[in-house]
Amino acid sequence: MSDTAIDRRTALGTIAGAAALGAFAARSAASLLSPAELGWNAESGEYDLPPLPYGYDALEPSIDEQTMRIHHDKHHAGYVKGLNKAVTELRKIREGQGDLGLIKHWSRELSFHGSGHVNHSLFWAGMAPAGQGGGGYPEGELAKRIDRDFGTFEQFVGQFKAAANAVEGSGWGWLVHDPMSGHLHVLQAEKHQNLTMTGVTPLLGVDVWEHAYYLKYQNRRGDYLDAFMNVVNWPEIGRRYAAAVG
Repeated sequence: MSDTAIDRRTALGTIAGAAALGAFAARSAASLLSPAELGWNAESGEYDLPPLPYGYDALEPSIDEQTMRIHHDKHHAGYVKGLNKAVTELRKIREGQGDLGLIKHWSRELSFHGSGHVNHSLFWAGMAPAGQGGGGYPEGELAKRIDRDFGTFEQFVGQFKAAANAVEGSGWGWLVHDPMSGHLHVLQAEKHQNLTMTGVTPLLGVDVWEHAYYLKYQNRRGDYLDAFMNVVNWPEIGRRYAAAVG
């Protein structure tokens, strides 16, 4: 087995082995993200906050620089910190140095923060500057499958935005692939991990926590979702689809 394969197994075992994450977080990490993309630090045995794949201002005017800085450097960083804490505490419990009565608590913390970390890692890479991969339309097999399962691309966009806009409280909208039926579905996720569907592979996620849009769009979630579609990285979403069905 190669060093890369060993490192991947170690990273994914750390994020998923101690307790279950959200319904698709562990699967998404295994099939779509490398250890480096997840910020896995083999020397420390923890996760570092991965950098954005573009500049903080690269998605303007759709998403403003200040929002991106706060969202990535504060909120995503908080999920990474919480994930590392949960992993550490569960390791202590397994080794007989922690309180078994706190298993439920730390398992929930692992699910919440680990799912938040994976979701955000997918979210950043699922966007790109307009004209540099962002916006436009999907192509190839993904485009064909969207037309088959939703009727038209426009009908998919309508359902995707409506689902994300209707999330109660804070959460996500997701386009996912179901390997059992071979179909694409649109799902909601409350928080980072609730209401998702076990076994599906996430393709496109939009963050509808208020910190994703509150500086520019304030309470206008619908306007934010309209702008988000202008920076969707369809080549990357197509790559994820190919990996899901491959």
